Amino acid sequence: MNSAFWWSDWAYRDGVVSVKSTGHKLPLRRKFIAVCLNWLVFYVCMEAWRLASLRQRGPRIAFTPQRPRPWYFIWACTHAIGGRIVRSQNKADLTIYFEDTTASPPPQLPQTAAHMNFGCCDVSKSHVADIFEQTFGYGIAVDPSSYVGPVVEKSEINGAHDGRVLQAPFEPKSGCAYQRLVDNRCGDNQVMDYRCVIVGREMPLLFVKRRKIGKRFTNINCDVRLVETSETFSETETAQLIEFAARMGLEWGAMDVLRDQMDGRLYVVDVNKTNIDPPIAMPLKDKLKATSRVSKSLKTFVDARAQG
Repeated sequence: MNSAFWWSDWAYRDGVVSVKSTGHKLPLRRKFIAVCLNWLVFYVCMEAWRLASLRQRGPRIAFTPQRPRPWYFIWACTHAIGGRIVRSQNKADLTIYFEDTTASPPPQLPQTAAHMNFGCCDVSKSHVADIFEQTFGYGIAVDPSSYVGPVVEKSEINGAHDGRVLQAPFEPKSGCAYQRLVDNRCGDNQVMDYRCVIVGREMPLLFVKRRKIGKRFTNINCDVRLVETSETFSETETAQLIEFAARMGLEWGAMDVLRDQMDGRLYVVDVNKTNIDPPIAMPLKDKLKATSRVSKSLKTFVDARAQG
């Protein structure tokens, strides 16, 4: 997936669009078309931003083994700081491990001294749950054969959005992860998620996402707001989330975090090292603001690695 012609990553047949790299299938319906048009407006803005920054001497960034496409947040942030995507690691100021898969063998460190995400090779739900429990001291994973109560069944595969609530006990299925149901309800018939952006050892901002409770496991949001980390998490919680990211090897990406209304605790339920942000439902001005903020953190990371 290193061709510059990013539209070649998609295939269409019988009313279904397929993503070649992940195998995900997206029915070509009105909602999907609306999402594409919404994203296209942001993409046009980012292309204008990229062209306007061509005179800047931004960092040269190489990606391996895949090249990010315009829908990935790293693509937008790279160009927002006047960065150039280069093929050769010898000519790069930073090399980023970028592979849109759930788990892969540990990659060989790049030739450049500055690198990113080479320690983040496994974002499966079970691995995320293990690292979460090690970091926070309490867990979210359950054994449905012995647990009693509602549980969430999810595919281990990243980005599947196939979660469902089941009543335990029951026998688990191969290839699935099981978690306790976090009560993240807010108001009438809605749930709230926190999308926490990670750059290096910083969490520059987060997106607060609200969706209908019946669509809690989808990516269809009713409302998305851009908020400061300090407005939502305590200093201790922020430190724990950053420590969790460090243990995951995550230096670029996003974490999906829920707060349980019953015990007040945070639960990390997903990690994405190839995040597609900002969320579609966010107003355009906030998308551009978020891109500007996160890109500055990326520039700081590149500069710090280059010096050290």
